[in-house]
Amino acid sequence: MLIKSKSTGKSKRQNACLSCGTTDNIKNRRYCSVKCRQHLRQKLNTRSGLLQALNIRYATFYFTDTVIILDVVPHGMREIFRYAALRKEGSKPAEDFGRLTNLLGDAWWAEEKRTAKNYLASRCVLAMAERVVISEGLSRPRLMRIPTVKPENLIHLDIAKADLGSRELAALIKNAYRRQVKIHHPDAGGQAVTFRKIHEAYRDLLRWAENPTFIRRRGFPDKWYYDGENKKWTQPMPNKR
Repeated sequence: MLIKSKSTGKSKRQNACLSCGTTDNIKNRRYCSVKCRQHLRQKLNTRSGLLQALNIRYATFYFTDTVIILDVVPHGMREIFRYAALRKEGSKPAEDFGRLTNLLGDAWWAEEKRTAKNYLASRCVLAMAERVVISEGLSRPRLMRIPTVKPENLIHLDIAKADLGSRELAALIKNAYRRQVKIHHPDAGGQAVTFRKIHEAYRDLLRWAENPTFIRRRGFPDKWYYDGENKKWTQPMPNKR
C-alpha cells in the first residue's frame, strides 16, 4: 500500500476543499462545508494514538487526487519520516487516512506482541517510512494570527477569510449581506431559517470588524498539522498574501 514520495505528484488541486478535495461549488471557500472540515479533523484526532506511540513532535497530513501523505517528525530527530499511499477510488481523504493508520498500527502491534518492547515496535513502524531531509521551511511550523470568527458566518455571507484583512471590511460585509438578502429573503422566496442565519452572521461580522481579535497558532499552509505537545490536529493555515 505504501509508495515512494516520487510517485505522489504535485500538491492538491487549487480551489478545492482542503478536507475532501471536491471542487463542486467551492468558489473562494477553503472548505465545502463546516461539517466536512469537522469530519476530517475528528478522524485525524481519533487516530492520534499511533503518533503518540511514535513520540511525534509534529506531523502533517495532506493529499492529492491520487495519493495521501503523512509526514512525521519524531522528537530528537531532524528528518521527516514520510508515509505515502495511493487513494482508493471514490474514497474520501478521511477514509484513506484511516486505512493508512490501520496499516501502520497493525504493524506496531504485531511487533510489540512479538518483542514486548514498545520502542522496538516504534522503530519497526518508522523503518517503513521514506526518510526525507528536513528543509528549513519545515523545520518549524509557521506561527500565524487567526481571526476569531465563526467559519459558518463567512459561509453564510460568502466571504473569504482572506477578505478579513481588507481596509474596507465593513463595506465588504454590508455588500455581501445585501447580495445574500436578494437571494434568501423570505419575500424573494427564501427560507426564513436561512435568512435568520445570514442576518446573525452579518451582525457578528460587523461587531468583529469594529474590534477584531485573533488567536496565535502554528501550522502549515494547505496541510493539516499535528501538534505533539497538545496532541491534536489543526486545520491548514491560510497562505501568506
